[in-house]
Amino acid sequence: MVTEKGPFSFYYSKENRSECCRLRKVVPLSKALKDKKVWISGIRASQSLNRGNMDWLEYDEDKMVYKFYPLFNWPFEEVKDFVKQNHIPYNILHDRGFVSIGCEPCTRAINPGEDFRAGRWWWETDGKKECGLHIK
Repeated sequence: MVTEKGPFSFYYSKENRSECCRLRKVVPLSKALKDKKVWISGIRASQSLNRGNMDWLEYDEDKMVYKFYPLFNWPFEEVKDFVKQNHIPYNILHDRGFVSIGCEPCTRAINPGEDFRAGRWWWETDGKKECGLHIK
């Protein structure tokens, strides 16, 4: 991809960005999940419209794995409080306005009041902010 399209092709079209996410995230995760029975993820329903339409436990027929989201119905503030109260290590970028952290060139901090996913692929204007890992 980089050889054919250059190192920043993901900025030029949604198709290129989706290809980048697929090659660097979706394909490697699919390989890592091979022969696994459960995939545990920290996604929450309130993070995006797509995620709000999901459920806390799903079966992915393509990967033949159960997807379990233990924080699915937790509000963001509840997650932050739990982390603080239980001294759970976390990424310090969260303290700097990065509420949704992905690949470095595709992630930026958000300002107070901005949508939770505004820091991801901010150059895309269609509002669909998913890399492909959590899309049915």
